[in-house]
Amino acid sequence: MPRTATREYEMFEHEIAAAARTTDLLREAAAYHVVREARKAHRATPHGQEPRGRVTTPGGRGARSAPRPA
Repeated sequence: MPRTATREYEMFEHEIAAAARTTDLLREAAAYHVVREARKAHRATPHGQEPRGRVTTPGGRGARSAPRPA
């Protein structure tokens, strides 16, 4: 194989490796931003500041529902 063909192959290999690294870095950055936004949203929600009301009525069980028709 001519020397120039080997060099071209090595350059092509290098470009593929660089593209793969770039793709990995972009994927990693996207995951980092997702986690960062989730943490920011979690911190923005009030924790323990206001007590939440009961979901069930004192005599009933189950989740909240629309009032029953009379």
